[in-house]
Amino acid sequence: MAHQALGEDLVLPSELQDDSSSLGSDSELSGASPYRQADRYGFIGGNSAELGPGQPPADLIRQREMKWVEMTSHWEKTMSRRYKKVKIQCRKGIPSALRARCWPLLSGAQMCQKNNPGIYQELAVAPGDPQWMETIGRDLHRQFPLHEMFVSPQGHGQQGLLEVLKAYTLYRPEQGYCQAQGPVAAVLLMHLPPEEAFWCLVQICEVYLPGYYGPHMEAVQLDAEVFMAFVRRLLPRVYKHLQQVGVGPLLYLPEWFLCLFTRSLPFPTVLRIWDAFLSEGAKVLFRVGLTLMRLALGTVEQRTACPGLLETLGALRAIPPTQLQEEAFMSQVHSVALSERDLQREIRIQLAQLPKSSPGPVPLPQARLPGAQAIFESQQLAGVRGSTKPEIPRIVVEPPEEPRPPRRKPQTRGKTFHGLLTRARGPPIEGPSRSHRGSASFLDTRF
Repeated sequence: MAHQALGEDLVLPSELQDDSSSLGSDSELSGASPYRQADRYGFIGGNSAELGPGQPPADLIRQREMKWVEMTSHWEKTMSRRYKKVKIQCRKGIPSALRARCWPLLSGAQMCQKNNPGIYQELAVAPGDPQWMETIGRDLHRQFPLHEMFVSPQGHGQQGLLEVLKAYTLYRPEQGYCQAQGPVAAVLLMHLPPEEAFWCLVQICEVYLPGYYGPHMEAVQLDAEVFMAFVRRLLPRVYKHLQQVGVGPLLYLPEWFLCLFTRSLPFPTVLRIWDAFLSEGAKVLFRVGLTLMRLALGTVEQRTACPGLLETLGALRAIPPTQLQEEAFMSQVHSVALSERDLQREIRIQLAQLPKSSPGPVPLPQARLPGAQAIFESQQLAGVRGSTKPEIPRIVVEPPEEPRPPRRKPQTRGKTFHGLLTRARGPPIEGPSRSHRGSASFLDTRF
């Protein structure tokens, strides 16, 4: 295969390359059936799942599902003590039957929904901005037109998509609507009810990829420079070729990153990417992009066949489907030598090199959280702060006391301290004889 002849620039001997088995993942659970009108994902005439290996025994599939059921049943304990296990299981692929349960937990959307009761219902029934409603309406039929959910304009798929996208424009009017939100929201609606899909969309737009879907898309431009820096470091020959033919990252990267690869890769592979992305954050997108670069332009023959800009862009879109099959592809993705520390360091470097006169707001990479663990810890901290409310001082008004007669000052002139006490307190208390006392009393002490 072509990827075996590629360089070893991207290979990382990671301790987390435990991806030898993904029982219960998407292509393995798919049974080829020429008589079905839609595949197991709902695509009419789809064959995206027929490239995978055969279906494993049902008991093995059930075993993996039970692992996820156990982890999600004690989610706080799992995320606090066993996140590495969650990370590895996400890399292997979340079972299809449990994505609706796992995605809101990983992304923190379930907590957002819990903390904002009734918000989505208010947004769903509120009238939307006419400008955004018209734009969203024009894009509805473009979102997975061959999927049975989105075939009919009056079907629940398109109507739910309209409702979710409208709700986001009302929730964040300063952000509005971005066309790339359409396919992202559509994939969420394939797995989740509209309210849960909405909160997952909010988390993706504001926590995983802040600055991506706003009017200026400032974070996309920054990440494009970061991506090219990694191409230059890890795939120097590919980088040189891209420079020679004039292919800049903004010609292909927005479609990849903004749409989370929903328009670029087979659907089973897209779901596996989302599993890892919701677990580990934006670094997964960079690893996927670098893997696609290597598969498309990693050999001398591939680069020679692309003498110009159009041919190079075409090669990025024409990777053989056999090389994009979920299991083999994701194994390569997770072996890319790019860590979260590498990503943060390169972001700081590229942010410092941005021209001061750049139009639009300055990117804020610190607003991006690197995956499920950081989101969980952030929400736990916010919960602790919210539960420790400052005590409000109370003002107690009591009725005034009745005036008391002034006390007479005792006459002490010429009198001893002992005598004063005996007169003020009454007759002295008889005590045991001096022979039975352990020590002299205070009043009998001579100074």
